[in-house]
Amino acid sequence: MSNDSLQKEFAKVVGQDNIMTSESEMHAYSYDSAVLDQVSPAMVVRPTSSEALGQVVKLCNDNELKLTVRGAGTNLSGGTIPHPGGIVCLTTALNNILEINEEDLYAVVEPGVVTAKFAAQVASKGLLYPPDPGSQAVSTLGGNVAENAGGLRALKYGVTKDYVMGVDFFDVNGELVKSGSRTVKCVTGYNLAGLMVASEGTLGVFEKLILKLVPPPKAIKSMMAEFDDVGAASQAVSAIIAAKIVPATLEFMDNFTIKTVENFRGAGLNTEAAALLLLEVDGHPAQVEDDAAQVQEICKQNGARQFTVAQDAKQRDAVWQARRDALPALARVKPTTVLEDATVPRSKIPDMMQALKRIAREYKLTIGTFGHAGDGNLHPTILTDKRDTQEWERVEKAIDEIFDVALDLGGTLSGEHGIGMAKSKFMHQEHGLAAIEYSRRMKSVLDPKDILNPGKMLGPLLA
Repeated sequence: MSNDSLQKEFAKVVGQDNIMTSESEMHAYSYDSAVLDQVSPAMVVRPTSSEALGQVVKLCNDNELKLTVRGAGTNLSGGTIPHPGGIVCLTTALNNILEINEEDLYAVVEPGVVTAKFAAQVASKGLLYPPDPGSQAVSTLGGNVAENAGGLRALKYGVTKDYVMGVDFFDVNGELVKSGSRTVKCVTGYNLAGLMVASEGTLGVFEKLILKLVPPPKAIKSMMAEFDDVGAASQAVSAIIAAKIVPATLEFMDNFTIKTVENFRGAGLNTEAAALLLLEVDGHPAQVEDDAAQVQEICKQNGARQFTVAQDAKQRDAVWQARRDALPALARVKPTTVLEDATVPRSKIPDMMQALKRIAREYKLTIGTFGHAGDGNLHPTILTDKRDTQEWERVEKAIDEIFDVALDLGGTLSGEHGIGMAKSKFMHQEHGLAAIEYSRRMKSVLDPKDILNPGKMLGPLLA
């Protein structure tokens, strides 16, 4: 079928106003938040109903057109970079919160709902949706599920997969598949909803999501601990967990990040500190007071030079604004920002930090590190300029080594950013060839023409 004929077919489904084909529009959807080469699609379509979404999937399959589904494009692994000459399907018009059930503690949403908007709507009902990815102000729930997004509260509350009760999705033939349930327990058939989580658009296209909600904590206390040594800060993290205290949030910032954040906003951070731990405990008021006192004592026993407890909402907001400023502050240092999420066992954080320091020195690179110390999910952030080809070659070698070290320490390639195109070549190192081939066989049965987001996750064929 010719391009003009295809456009007419898609126009019948989504309407001419929801088809984009201009050069500037193709450029706008040729990249996402990963630092990877741009790839232009042939067309961008924006269905405004679930029926139209299913028809778009079927039309692509019938005409063997590669399909990449995209929400806000905030993922950091190249999961929404299109296939050359393929179709991009935007879910941004499918943005209805269909139900918030306060009695049974669940919500039903379309995939294009913005995460922060949903969280605010849930909060207005006196409930909590815990997953809080850093991109929540613009990221969509469909993308969160596709990437299994994490966030600051993941230590205590878990990541997106822990809140997915069900997923209704279109298979490659455009047939609607219903999985999961609105009930607390559901063990009927294969766990298809679980299979869809973190599938990055390679197995199906989300139509609706059923998400678990929880009651919010009755009390919250935020704290900040300063350390003269990164190792001491890491030991404090291990000691807090060993004391059977599970903070809602336990974040880390190294000295370079501290200085950069202070220059960015003037948050009153101590730029002489080698590391900061930003902590929050929540729950019953009496338990919160007890946990906060124990955390303070543990930090002091492990060498904290200063420990600050937020006394009111304004001080609490200041603590977390400093953490939220980490990435935008670092991103101002150089033209290109490579944000990674190498994740290691908590006890291996000192080893990982030492390795990052060595890698930065060896490859003559600037690396600022912050992240979720409580669950071992670090964000080494390489600040560079991709136009400097010699430096970029060193960056690529440094990234390879960061992943090698993380895996050697018993860690994983990604704690929350996904695999996409950026990390697919490393997958066999973590999971082995048998797991990759098993996944390929499953994909080939569910999507025999390799229509759904091809080239993501599984990496190149290996001899």
